[in-house]
Amino acid sequence: MHPAGADSTELRRLRRRIDALDRRIVGLLNERARLGLEVGAAKSAAGRRAVLDADREREVLLRVAMANPGPLPQADLLAVYRRLILATRRLELTDRGAAAAQPGDADT
Repeated sequence: MHPAGADSTELRRLRRRIDALDRRIVGLLNERARLGLEVGAAKSAAGRRAVLDADREREVLLRVAMANPGPLPQADLLAVYRRLILATRRLELTDRGAAAAQPGDADT
């Protein structure tokens, strides 16, 4: 049996590593969302009205699934990515709505 102090020291060390990793993950998620917004702007500039690209989403999920060595279960990882894709799509819709409602547009 380990002394209580050793366990709590190790636990604190592991939790600090998790906290640092969480900060990196948040940064990466926001970077991905910003890129998604750029993709949305490029689609809009090209005259594409649809925000949803089901083929691209399937491709992303397939690549994520193939990149997953575990231990995170495939279904759980894909659920996270589906939620991430949905959140990015909502940002794109909001961004397009804001762009469409620029001041002065209603006056023309």
